[in-house]
Amino acid sequence: MTERLYYEDSKLFFFLARVTACEAGKNGFLLELDRTAFFPEGGGQPADTGFIGEARISDVHEREGRILHTADRYVAPGTELIGAVDAEQRLRRMQNHSGEHILSGVTHRLFGYDNVGFHMGAEGMTIDFSGELDEAQLRQIESMANEAVRADLPIRTWYPSSEELETLDYRSKKELAGAVRLVEIKGIDLCACCAPHVGRTGEVGMVKILSAERHRGGMRLTVICGLDALDDYRRRLESAGAVSRLLSVPQEKIAAGVERVLGEQAKLKEHAAALETELARRMAAEQAESGGNLCAFVPGEMLGEVALRELTNALADKCGGFAAVFAGSDEAGWRYIIGSRHLDLRAMSRAINAAIHGRGGGSPEMIQGRAQATEAELRAAVASF
Repeated sequence: MTERLYYEDSKLFFFLARVTACEAGKNGFLLELDRTAFFPEGGGQPADTGFIGEARISDVHEREGRILHTADRYVAPGTELIGAVDAEQRLRRMQNHSGEHILSGVTHRLFGYDNVGFHMGAEGMTIDFSGELDEAQLRQIESMANEAVRADLPIRTWYPSSEELETLDYRSKKELAGAVRLVEIKGIDLCACCAPHVGRTGEVGMVKILSAERHRGGMRLTVICGLDALDDYRRRLESAGAVSRLLSVPQEKIAAGVERVLGEQAKLKEHAAALETELARRMAAEQAESGGNLCAFVPGEMLGEVALRELTNALADKCGGFAAVFAGSDEAGWRYIIGSRHLDLRAMSRAINAAIHGRGGGSPEMIQGRAQATEAELRAAVASF
């Protein structure tokens, strides 16, 4: 059996070990050691990465009691090497995992909800609770969790005897067989867990809830702690600084600046829509009435959807067949809206689309879609009906 050094010292990042087995695996070679500080994936926490000698370790997992290190090269059994765990990665994960215990313990003590799901990913942790929480409750949980961090409480990990275990009220998401490892934060949480943790709550740094959403009758929280929370704050501060410079307002007035810009944008859109509608009416006025079909082309994005419909309806009033309005270009393709006061365009849509190499549909009075043809081909197609 491999000696699990990560249980003896969660901050042991360098160690000496002997390779006891090496076999081909799916993604490289699977190394076994007589002792290891690499934590295998478990308890919602990903596996450690690092090096064993010059072999890069990309994954570690446990299979039937064996701890298997996925390496990028073969290492002969019997070789004694120095193992190096990615220290910052481990530290960040321990901060987050210990922070999760604090948050879960506080939530359970305040509201009686159980942690029913936990996952640690690159963008933070997700924690699923068995009941719903409102904004005030979430703020209370976050505040109490950070009070526990500031208190710098010891975090104890141990294997109680079966007799002692029966006397303890601890959290566990599933029934456990055999020896049970407990993680205790006095007055905050007592939980079964196989992962390494920091030694004191103060090492967690801070606990921050990023988001909360209803999930399967309960709540799913996205949470970050420690160095990950610091990095997140820096990114948000940089983003806020960039926005404040673009808006020419202090950071504390960004919201007001955005509201001002959105208001100005809404007025500009309203003014542009009015101009587009007037342009559509003038374009329609320039077209002579026809007993057959009428056709109009609008370059690019000159007119929006509302103005294109306005143009189509105005032309439909001036013709005995149908009015076809195309917007776009030969290179990018054409959007089309076709309207009629006299014909059933829904019944004609298949023939029209075939003629203009298009796809679309609609009502008897109006159809719309896209066409992949040149302006000359579209004019010829409209004239053919």
